[in-house]
Amino acid sequence: MNRLSKAFKNAAEKKEKALVGFVTAGDPTLDESKKIIKKMCESGVDILELGVPFSDPTADGPVIQRSSERALKNKITLETVLKITAELRQDIEVPIILFSYYNPIFAFGPQKFYEKARAAGADGVLVVDLPPEESDELTGGWNDGDFSLIRLVAPTTPSERIAKIAASASGFLYLVSMTGVTGSGGLNTSLIADLVREVRIYSDLPLCVGFGISTVDDVANVAQVADGVVIGSAFERLIEENIDKPDLAERLAERTEEYKEATKI
Repeated sequence: MNRLSKAFKNAAEKKEKALVGFVTAGDPTLDESKKIIKKMCESGVDILELGVPFSDPTADGPVIQRSSERALKNKITLETVLKITAELRQDIEVPIILFSYYNPIFAFGPQKFYEKARAAGADGVLVVDLPPEESDELTGGWNDGDFSLIRLVAPTTPSERIAKIAASASGFLYLVSMTGVTGSGGLNTSLIADLVREVRIYSDLPLCVGFGISTVDDVANVAQVADGVVIGSAFERLIEENIDKPDLAERLAERTEEYKEATKI
């Protein structure tokens, strides 16, 4: 059983849902970023989404866009993110999903990315702008079923396309809670439950819901219908608001504990 499968299994055994936490690698600084990530993983993050900073993150809202800008100013590249992953893997067993747009991977070399990501200890990748029809270039040389390609399903995705997306996904499916960009507000739990039910027809993979989840109540509500809850902008907002505080990592750890408590069912 790979690390991702174990994470969902362990959460279920404890009558919890998986807490998936996103942060941009290298934000606000390289050293502080690594400290934040380790504290979050110690405090309840079940799966880490490690963001590769990108200059044109069109699917992300302003909070994550600014986090990418800060990381890019720190000269964080995909190569750097892979080195961070390898260093983290020495200390944590939490699954690490690399979150990227396709351009950095294409420039790096898709097969080279796969080989280095696996060697670093990453468990998979989510490429936000890579549809199934164009993903063979990335996945054609993969020879290890333990490295997952996480797929996105939106509320507007038609049923026949959900089936196609689900057929080529692995690890878990990321369900977008609403149209728009990350960090948007206004969750509709009823619509999320409808989306979860529809996707469940086509896939037995764990279903994790993200976009717009920021409060403890949001987490608790989504945990009632999904297998995992994805939080990104809320963590990055906390970083931004406390960027100069000496206890920044501890503040992220405390918020992580609050979110994790809300995943209990």
